[in-house]
Amino acid sequence: MDEQEKGVWARKIDQLALAMEKMKLAEYMEYMNDTKRLLKINFMAGIARGFGMAVGLTVLGAVFIIMLRRLVMLNLPLIGDFIAEIVRTVNERLTSPF
Repeated sequence: MDEQEKGVWARKIDQLALAMEKMKLAEYMEYMNDTKRLLKINFMAGIARGFGMAVGLTVLGAVFIIMLRRLVMLNLPLIGDFIAEIVRTVNERLTSPF
């Protein structure tokens, strides 16, 4: 192998090392090998996702209820009758034992 080929290979190796450094591959491998840290971070991420879903569902539900109230206030014949039928059915189901 001549000097020129060695220089080309040295540059390629340097580029590869730099790319691996930019990817933070060593830190990622340490993270993947630390089981306690991995479980702790994934557990916290799961709690955050669950909390986010609960808050999001609450907000969307509130917006939906507000929109339904406004539709009822407009007293539209088809929508008002439909909502009244839903309310009537729910009340019947709640008062009957089975």
